[in-house]
Amino acid sequence: MNYVVETESLCKDYGRSRALCNLSMKVPKGAVYGFVGANGAGKTTLIRLLCGLQEPTAGSYTLYGVKNREAGIGKARRRIGAVVETPSVYLDMTAAENIRQQYQILGLPDDRGADDLLELVGLRDTGKKKVRNFSLGMRQRLGIAVALAGSPDCLILDEPTNGLDPQGIIDIRELILRLNREQQITVMVSSHILDELSRIATHYGFIAQGRLIREITAEELEQSCRRYTVFEVDRPEAFALVCEAGGWEYRITEDRKGAVYGDFVLTDLILALKEADCGVLSFEQKEETLESYYMNMMGGGADA
Repeated sequence: MNYVVETESLCKDYGRSRALCNLSMKVPKGAVYGFVGANGAGKTTLIRLLCGLQEPTAGSYTLYGVKNREAGIGKARRRIGAVVETPSVYLDMTAAENIRQQYQILGLPDDRGADDLLELVGLRDTGKKKVRNFSLGMRQRLGIAVALAGSPDCLILDEPTNGLDPQGIIDIRELILRLNREQQITVMVSSHILDELSRIATHYGFIAQGRLIREITAEELEQSCRRYTVFEVDRPEAFALVCEAGGWEYRITEDRKGAVYGDFVLTDLILALKEADCGVLSFEQKEETLESYYMNMMGGGADA
């Protein structure tokens, strides 16, 4: 398999604080790689290292087969576009002027195709409107257009939907999918909006305290997200005792309902509850979401 990004035992220290610790990951070519972790987990630090904004303390990374200490890393890095933390745009310019300015920075003709890029991100009709008057979602889309000015093969986005309204989130989601499917651009996106990430990602990397906890494909995640049945009962404590005695995997939810995981014979459980004088008011089958999978993997205490 071809990988756009690979890291090997990557570390980054800030004084006595370690932001990344022996992080090893692989981003396949053509993937939408969702990078998942709590605030302060090390996501932005990794992105800064890959973009050449900072140097690692130890370990290495590879972009398109070129290691970070090799002579060709600058050329390899030009195949990557990025929006780190907030879009780098000029507020007193129009959208088209921002694109042309980026062309000049990259040493490209300033009439290379700004209108086509703005059409791609849905900003073709902004005309002479200054960026300072754009909505947050429009600025985010312009930041992506600027990142695409050099025709990169890979796009790295740091929390691209952070602070956006529902329509803005949908616009960014559809743009990412269009870039990946129609332009064949590999996308690496960090996000704490897990439900939204599950709609676009083909691969996931879960990070906590600077360490990569797990890498998994969307297909593997779907298989790992188990089905479970939620029971509304009148005596949750009795429900727990019955499940323990019967060997059923369960948990009591915050609203004092009971959840039973995996395959089991429904009538056996209901009869056992009846014998324990635990009434079943209702039950419903569900599946684990990315959020619940993440919380269970992190021990239930992580801030996603």
